[in-house]
Amino acid sequence: YKMRCVAKWDDEKDDLLDCYVSALKVENRSQKTVDRYVYVIKRMMQYVQVPTRHITVYHLRGYLSAEKERGIADQTLEGAREIFSAYFNWLQREGLIDKNPTANLGAIKCAKKEKKTYTEIDIENLNQHCKTLRDRAIINFLSSTGCRISEMTDLNRDAVNPQALECIVHGKGNKGRVVYMSPVAGMLISKYLESRKDDNPALFVGLGARRLQPGGVRAMLKVLADAAGVDHVHPHKFRRTLATNLTRHGMPIQEVANILGHEKLDTTMEYIVLNKDDTKSSYRRFT
Repeated sequence: YKMRCVAKWDDEKDDLLDCYVSALKVENRSQKTVDRYVYVIKRMMQYVQVPTRHITVYHLRGYLSAEKERGIADQTLEGAREIFSAYFNWLQREGLIDKNPTANLGAIKCAKKEKKTYTEIDIENLNQHCKTLRDRAIINFLSSTGCRISEMTDLNRDAVNPQALECIVHGKGNKGRVVYMSPVAGMLISKYLESRKDDNPALFVGLGARRLQPGGVRAMLKVLADAAGVDHVHPHKFRRTLATNLTRHGMPIQEVANILGHEKLDTTMEYIVLNKDDTKSSYRRFT
């Protein structure tokens, strides 16, 4: 639903988004986050064709409604709404707009997807079907450290200590943290690095001894999943599995959050998959 306005939106003249991007960078937001915010906001602006200062809640609802009709998932729409909210809240705090159009833009209810984790058999199946030492090292590194895929592919050899079974990764906002790995992961990484003939500083390399990229890891996992017959194989599932297993074994939620690089415990809680049998057994133990 497009409201009439005196002026139309002009990407070149509307500098408020540039101001917001500068603020995000000062806050050390990752480039990936900044790019996503810019993409989502610009899509909306191109649709409503109205300068930022004249956008109303009706423009935003119209855009979200049009996206829903286009078949965009509720979860994606809610993510966009959250980005709009962050943007306009910031503009109002800075005194750049008088009225916040997201103040009355309610959250979009999303059907909760069932969270799944890898079983021990899943991990073993993936290991058994790895064709290279590198792939086995990647599977065991992801499953024991819970690193984000980009954190792993950004790692250099000198950041990893396979003997001490730990390494330093840089997560969102370029914040460094120590993560720990299993003895098997440490052994496989040592063997993999010893087998390398190249001088690339990257921990993991692909074709032509170039640094392995997230897309390469996803492609490898897809081939591996098909061969092993394991469903829903993706990098983030290793993080969820580790968080769930550590919690089940009694690790305090604060320590799990530190390992995953989460600032808020609520984020960590979203990763943990509660098992009904575990809940029942805890209830019996405490009552």
